[in-house]
Amino acid sequence: MYTLGNTPIGDFGGRKPRFSRGGPSRGTAPRGARNDSRSDAPRSARPFGRASQGTRGGGFRGGNGGGRGGRKFSGDRIDISKFINRAETVVEEVYSPNHTFNDFKIDQKLKDNIVKKGYVIPSPIQDQTIPYVIDGRDIIGLANTGTGKTAAFLIPTINKIMHDKKHKAIIITPTRELALQIQKECMELTKTLGIFNVTCVGGAPIRAQMKNLEYPHHIVIGTPGRLKDLLERKKLNISDVKTVILDEADRMLDMGFIDDVRYFLREIPTERQMLLFSATMAKEIEALVHQFLKNPVKISVKTRDTSKNVDQDVVRVTDKSKKLEVLCDMLKNQSFSKVLIFVETKRSVDRLHDELFDRGFKVGSIHGDREHRQRQAALEAFSTGKSQVLIATDVAARGLDISGVTHVINYEIPSSYDTYVHRIGRTGRGNKKGIALTFV
Repeated sequence: MYTLGNTPIGDFGGRKPRFSRGGPSRGTAPRGARNDSRSDAPRSARPFGRASQGTRGGGFRGGNGGGRGGRKFSGDRIDISKFINRAETVVEEVYSPNHTFNDFKIDQKLKDNIVKKGYVIPSPIQDQTIPYVIDGRDIIGLANTGTGKTAAFLIPTINKIMHDKKHKAIIITPTRELALQIQKECMELTKTLGIFNVTCVGGAPIRAQMKNLEYPHHIVIGTPGRLKDLLERKKLNISDVKTVILDEADRMLDMGFIDDVRYFLREIPTERQMLLFSATMAKEIEALVHQFLKNPVKISVKTRDTSKNVDQDVVRVTDKSKKLEVLCDMLKNQSFSKVLIFVETKRSVDRLHDELFDRGFKVGSIHGDREHRQRQAALEAFSTGKSQVLIATDVAARGLDISGVTHVINYEIPSSYDTYVHRIGRTGRGNKKGIALTFV
């Protein structure tokens, strides 16, 4: 009924998974069901409250984590051999930074907050980027997810604001999850500094965000569609923006937000510093660079496409009606203790969630139509180990930093190889080993 690619049985906990030969699955979403929306970016407004120290934003629901067309790919065109790759044992040269955080020309109070966060030695992207940003240079930063680039742009930007409270910065990011994580790190770094941020994302109530923008603030963090909407309503003042940061620029391209980004950048004063971070440099991103960045410094700390710590393999299921049973038998194995499952559509998420829940698995799910409190509850349960499985669309492939994910399962083939890379990057983080399995 199935073949487990090239993965030794030992990778499944030392015993061969036994696969049920039961009836057809109700939870398998047909690949032909393209009437499902692939977007996780509803534009409706939903609750968004005030937060405490360091922010002017709060909870929200809905989503701006999907696409508006984007690039057209067919997962079936990806060479299946790309899904098979053994984890490597590699002794890498330890990076020797040129600076310590104490060396950087930044305010001592900010250095104190950096110490409180537990930062000791700058990561390569931080070490190489921060001095140039302090000097006012435009930056192109090519770096994989999880390399510390958020602090690389936040630290020098916060320092500029500390020396000039009229200095405003705007951070544009593709998904609300990533916006929230940037907000959280910003709050930690600005604690007691009197610097405030507003988070503006799609799916949250726009009226509450308008109100938040009326309060004094220094940093705006948002997703492209919502920022454009606020700008068109004349509720977002960008006349005094001095620093513009584009985070995960390639993901914004994939999700179809690049035109919104261009619109926004054309409206911001030309006398500004621009920092662009991306894992890849597509032609459209290069065009963006040539149009809006001035003599940028290019810093690349990008490593290989997929992590050396991830064992990658395929699960060949010859009888598609047994696909769900194959998955369930895998999840019964104790080694599958923290499993992130990706599917292509919101409807597929809901179906698979219900099927696994009915079979007694502790499972959560996230996609753009789920309320914010539901998404946060699902993420919290998964992060703390209260649930074993989290099912998601690709809205979760970027920006989420969930530690200890043992397995990433591509229950449906991703739309592009770049998407695959981002999906499996959720496991094998740091020095931990992870396993990525793709159903084919």
